[in-house]
Amino acid sequence: MSTDLPGWTHAYSGKVRDLYIETGTADLASAQRVLMVASDRVSAFDHVLSPGITGKGELLTTLSLWWFDRLAGVPNHLVADHELRGDSVLDLIPDAVAGRAMLARSLDMYPIECVVRGYLAGSGWLEYQAHQTVCGIRLPPGLGNGDRLPEPIYTPAWKAPLGEHDENIPFERTVELVGSQAATALRDLSLEVFARASAIAEGRGVILADTKFEFGANRDTGVITLADEVLTSDSSRYWDSESYSAGGLKRLASFDKQIVRDWLSANWDRTGDPPALPPQIVEQTAARYRELIKRLTGS
Repeated sequence: MSTDLPGWTHAYSGKVRDLYIETGTADLASAQRVLMVASDRVSAFDHVLSPGITGKGELLTTLSLWWFDRLAGVPNHLVADHELRGDSVLDLIPDAVAGRAMLARSLDMYPIECVVRGYLAGSGWLEYQAHQTVCGIRLPPGLGNGDRLPEPIYTPAWKAPLGEHDENIPFERTVELVGSQAATALRDLSLEVFARASAIAEGRGVILADTKFEFGANRDTGVITLADEVLTSDSSRYWDSESYSAGGLKRLASFDKQIVRDWLSANWDRTGDPPALPPQIVEQTAARYRELIKRLTGS
């Protein structure tokens, strides 16, 4: 779950990412900046699986950095990952995690997953079939699995502690958690970023069906700041525009770990520890991650 890194001390591990603080810093709360390392770990159904997806950490980091670059005007948590020492430029990211780490400003994180959905899919489709709603939001009748919504909807969730399920919550609950001004700003900014990203993705033949954002407040200015990963295969559902238009079984094939979920659903009853992933499932998943980066970035 962690790596020995010169000058850095491991402070926290999530399902995929590990956080490090500069050695000598008391804790995360007092750290001015953190080293965020994306591992190759993959999780599904609230379990971290084995083995990991080869190269996944670098792919996620590459895509996050690419998106941060394209969201000009939206404050984000990145800080310079190098500094001038005398006449030399010092790289602040250790070689052991180069390519899969970001140096970030410490923020006061909001306890909210800011989810935006542009299409009816996943858990939203299941709820719609039962109640004609998604996270309690009433939708028009007659929609099908994968259909585009009349307009994107904001469906926040409460960020549960590690090992627990995130909980979908109404907007009114976010007001109770963070206050009316912050709750409104988080919703509006999430919808704005989703719209901008959707347009960029569509220009590259990719549909952004839904995604989640995480934000924190800058400790010095209070400015709401985009944090963690952004618009990656782990936090978003992407589809191929051409396949979507053609319909059929591959219409909703996504560029993420759905291959892993499908294999687990067919080979595990969700009791006890999950089985190890076969090599072909690992490679197929890695290939989907790589394909998305190539489609979006052209490289």
